[in-house]
Amino acid sequence: MTRLVNRDRSLEELERDRWSAQSGGETRLMATVRELRRKPISDLTVEDMRLLIRQDVSLAYLLPLAAEVLRVDPLAEGDMYEGDLLAAVLTRSAEVWRGFPELRRDLRLIVSGLADVPPALNREVKGFLAL
Repeated sequence: MTRLVNRDRSLEELERDRWSAQSGGETRLMATVRELRRKPISDLTVEDMRLLIRQDVSLAYLLPLAAEVLRVDPLAEGDMYEGDLLAAVLTRSAEVWRGFPELRRDLRLIVSGLADVPPALNREVKGFLAL
């Protein structure tokens, strides 16, 4: 699944959806998500993608980008543990994956190609393959 996207643009720009600033009471997580949505997608790190994907933010753009990373390094690591980006991707809902059938097939190939699945990922891999 290849989608041509201007990677110099932010998720806010690509989606044409600017989130207004919260007036107090915003969690640190949501403040981080808001800030990452303003960053050019070419500058997003593995950790940035992991965090945004875990929050189900901008999946139409982020899942294909994450898959690019995972094709090269299936166990790419953000700030949590080896394979945390893969775990974030694999744990999206069945409903999400119905909207991305080609990407789902690509990820099945990536997961199937893993010689050894780290114990921390066993449940996520089994759950994804069961979809």
